[in-house]
Amino acid sequence: MRMLVTKVSKAKLTVDNQLISQIGEGYVVYFGVKTTDNEKLVDKCVRKLMNLRIYHDENDKLNLSLNKEKHQILVVSQFTLYGDATNNNRPSFTNAARPEHANLLYESFVEKLRNHGYHVQTGVFGAHMTIDATYVGPFNLMYEIEA
Repeated sequence: MRMLVTKVSKAKLTVDNQLISQIGEGYVVYFGVKTTDNEKLVDKCVRKLMNLRIYHDENDKLNLSLNKEKHQILVVSQFTLYGDATNNNRPSFTNAARPEHANLLYESFVEKLRNHGYHVQTGVFGAHMTIDATYVGPFNLMYEIEA
């Protein structure tokens, strides 16, 4: 399972020029599921995201995690995180989970974050989405966990 976590001051997601979701300050999380991923890995990703300390404290140190009252999360399913162009110029996506499996774990990830009290918005699974985000830093962090 892979998460590309990006800090944003705001983001909005549209499909066919229709606004689907938008957030203020927080994270855009691109969430990729591999063929062998399972629910246990979802739990680990939720814990990692909740405890990730990538906000600056009063001493300008990366010591603060997401604040449920202040920050929001936009989670976007992203099978292309498992694209592999090592041997070719056209990426292969054979390591990405099939849509049925990926969607179950994606929805579980979102639900578990919401159950912990986070304000979570989503994209549309499998749709061609346009994301307009104002990145902070920019700060991007790739997190990968394997079974």
